[in-house]
Amino acid sequence: MISDLLKEVSSRRKRAGRRPTAKQTRRPCPLKGSSIMRQIPVDTTTAQVMAAGPAEAKTNRQTGEIQTDRETGAKLMTVNVMFALEGNAPEILSITVPEPGITGELAMGTPLALTGLIARPWDNEFNGQRRHGIAFRAVAVTSLAAGQSEAA
Repeated sequence: MISDLLKEVSSRRKRAGRRPTAKQTRRPCPLKGSSIMRQIPVDTTTAQVMAAGPAEAKTNRQTGEIQTDRETGAKLMTVNVMFALEGNAPEILSITVPEPGITGELAMGTPLALTGLIARPWDNEFNGQRRHGIAFRAVAVTSLAAGQSEAA
C-alpha cells in the first residue's frame, strides 16, 4: 500500500519532467504558489500496527530545536511503527504525532491503534537533487497493551 503510493508519486514526478503538450501549457496550475497540500487518509482498520521503538522528539535537522505543531503549539514526536496489511510485507513508517496524542507505553512490539492517520506526498530540491517521499501524520497513537493489562 505504502509502496504503491511511493510508486505513484515517483511516476508523477517522471511525467512532470516531460515536455508538456499544448493542452497542458494553456491551463495554469491551480496549486502553483499555494500552500495547499494533498492529504490522503490511510485506512488502518485491517492493518496490524506495532511499535518499533519508543517515541522521540521531532527536531529540526539544521537548528536542533524541537518542532512544535503550528496550530496548537504542542511538541511534535516521531513514532516508528511496523505497519502490515494482510498479504503484504510489513513496512516501518515514521509517524509524526503531537505529544498529547501519545497514550500508553510504546515499547518494541506493543500493538497500537492509529487515529486520524494521513499520508502527505512531498518533494524538494536540495543541492541540485530532487527528492520526494511520503510523510505520515496521526492525531493520536494509542497503546492497545495498556487496556489488556488493566483487564487482566
